[in-house]
Amino acid sequence: MAVDFETEIKNLRTTMGSVRDVTDVPALEARIADLEQQAAAPDLWDDPDSAQGVTSALSRANAELERIQSMDSRIEDLEALVEMGVEEGGAEGAELLAEAEGELAKIAKAVSQLEVRTLLSGEYDEREAVVTIRAGAGGVDAADFAEMLMRMYLRWAERHGYPTKVMDTSYAEEAGLKSATFEVNVPYAYGNLSVEGGTHRLVRISPFDNQGRRQTSFAAVEVIPLIEGTDSIEIPDNELKIDVFRSSGPGGQSVNTTDSAVRMTHIPTGIVVSMQNEKSQIQNRAAALRVMQSRLLLAKRAEEAAERKELAGDVKASWGDQMRSYVLNPYQMVKDLRTEHETGNPSAVFDGDIDAFIEAGIRWRIEQAKSED
Repeated sequence: MAVDFETEIKNLRTTMGSVRDVTDVPALEARIADLEQQAAAPDLWDDPDSAQGVTSALSRANAELERIQSMDSRIEDLEALVEMGVEEGGAEGAELLAEAEGELAKIAKAVSQLEVRTLLSGEYDEREAVVTIRAGAGGVDAADFAEMLMRMYLRWAERHGYPTKVMDTSYAEEAGLKSATFEVNVPYAYGNLSVEGGTHRLVRISPFDNQGRRQTSFAAVEVIPLIEGTDSIEIPDNELKIDVFRSSGPGGQSVNTTDSAVRMTHIPTGIVVSMQNEKSQIQNRAAALRVMQSRLLLAKRAEEAAERKELAGDVKASWGDQMRSYVLNPYQMVKDLRTEHETGNPSAVFDGDIDAFIEAGIRWRIEQAKSED
């Protein structure tokens, strides 16, 4: 069936119009001009923390504007390519139109992703993310599943060129991970990955069962926004219990010979954070405190949200348990139980191809929020 380029391009322009409206391009350009003026100040680096904030904000704002401008340019180029194909006719025209069809698919995907980006307007959606994965029920299979999920998210970040930093890994005795914590250091990492939080379920023939039986195992994914210096979360020293221990790797092999690893416990809530991947105890302690502050900040916001729902007389369970199933036997399928999005290619998913699941999750979350208003 021939592609209706006129209609498809019109739809792309309509979507981009909505993106520009939500982004407020004139306001974004004014913000860039203001940040450029601040960045040009001769005394900018007298305060390194403030300077870093200004330059980072300028970089993010320029990238946001560039995304929109480049997409508009790509749509214009596509329109010109279609016109050339129609005017040329014959075999050469057909070849140009085939090229235009391929470019249309790429642009449509990119515009959809850009549209989803505009939906990330939550209080912490712009933040970088801290992801913690914990093995659940299922023994060694669950530990192996936790490691598979960690690789999936790290590969997703790698595909997009997002920097990551593994902060803590606790290895299971036989295989896999008891838990792991890592950062994704890019703006909007939290907004994107927050929809991945919940319980993930794996069904497969266990490679650890000598009778080849099918095993169901679980792993929990927690995603929190990375704390910033401007966030007002103060933790009194008497509310923290700090233990130090020696870092270790798989099989108990020593990573270093000093007690540099840190385990931090928030006594009132029982929240525990462990860090061992930095070289010094001071660095691990600072990293643990930052993640602890992030978790307490998110817990505070969740408590406030729960109170608001209770006052409204509408208490609902969140979409936590078994939000996604990964089935490798007796058939191949990964399915999100909230959005109904699914794929028959688990290998690609475990290799980091999860953008479609993230996009569906963001759209689902927006619809849920609208229905609760």
